[in-house]
Amino acid sequence: MSSGSNSGGLMSSAGLVRYFDSDDRNAITINPKTVLAFCILFGVFVQVLSLTVA
Repeated sequence: MSSGSNSGGLMSSAGLVRYFDSDDRNAITINPKTVLAFCILFGVFVQVLSLTVA
């Protein structure tokens, strides 16, 4: 392989960076604390369910 060939790594990821950097006014925004609280409650729910069903 020659040293002048382009692997396309940086060039192909440029579109993704531009896509994820754009702010959309219609996008759903969720507070990170809400996501964390939901995950903790879901974990507790699964633990309680596994104790009662088993």
